[in-house]
Amino acid sequence: MKKVLVTGGAGFIGSNFIHFALENMRDITIINLDALTYAGNLENLADLEGDTRYSFVHGNICNMECLTSIFTSNEINAVVHFAAESHVDRSIKNPMAFILTNIVGTANLLNASLHAWERMRESQRSAFRFLHISTDEVFGNLGADDPPFTEQSAYAPNSPYAASKASADYLVRSYERTYGLPAIITNCSNNYGAYQYPEKFIPLIILNAIEGKPLPLYGDGGQIRDWLYVDDHCAALLKILENGNPGQSYNIGGNNQCTNLEI
Repeated sequence: MKKVLVTGGAGFIGSNFIHFALENMRDITIINLDALTYAGNLENLADLEGDTRYSFVHGNICNMECLTSIFTSNEINAVVHFAAESHVDRSIKNPMAFILTNIVGTANLLNASLHAWERMRESQRSAFRFLHISTDEVFGNLGADDPPFTEQSAYAPNSPYAASKASADYLVRSYERTYGLPAIITNCSNNYGAYQYPEKFIPLIILNAIEGKPLPLYGDGGQIRDWLYVDDHCAALLKILENGNPGQSYNIGGNNQCTNLEI
């Protein structure tokens, strides 16, 4: 039985991933670690109450004592790291919250994972995975005629949010290269689907339209976004968790061309 630690599992993509993984893998148990900030909602997972394959821990990735306790009390086989501050406008108003959670929190999680991994038997070490969920915003903006981003695209973050996620990506990469921690990075485009927090663009537009409020547009309204249905994202993540190669990064989404097709 594979025991997976999911961080940020009460949020939008994290809660969808937990549902998807439990529905599609019989040999999995999940520990959901979430700080339950404004975007975390346990109602997203209310239907899992009583499921012996699922448990919840209220805690923060910035709390090293909490992370150490989880790894000490459980034989964690994989970490799927969603926990992050993720709203661009919020990052402009309060960048330090993004630096603390997305950079320092990821560093804490990497350290806790590394210490646990180093104590494992060799067979467990080779099977362990640290899957870090990032964003295509680390690559910056595409022009109308530009080709899609690839895993080889240069990082060019344009907001504190994107910069904090780029920093986290670099930390994950460094732990794989320096210590051999079996880590994988995924960079996805904008998600939509069930449980999405209403400040995000698609639910915001729908709710404003229903309530007769103005529909907010960014810039001159000519910008184009690439959208990825959250269940399709979760299917890709599960495949990468099972078959992805440590040290690789994988792009997920229409404007993110995946060139690492060996999975």
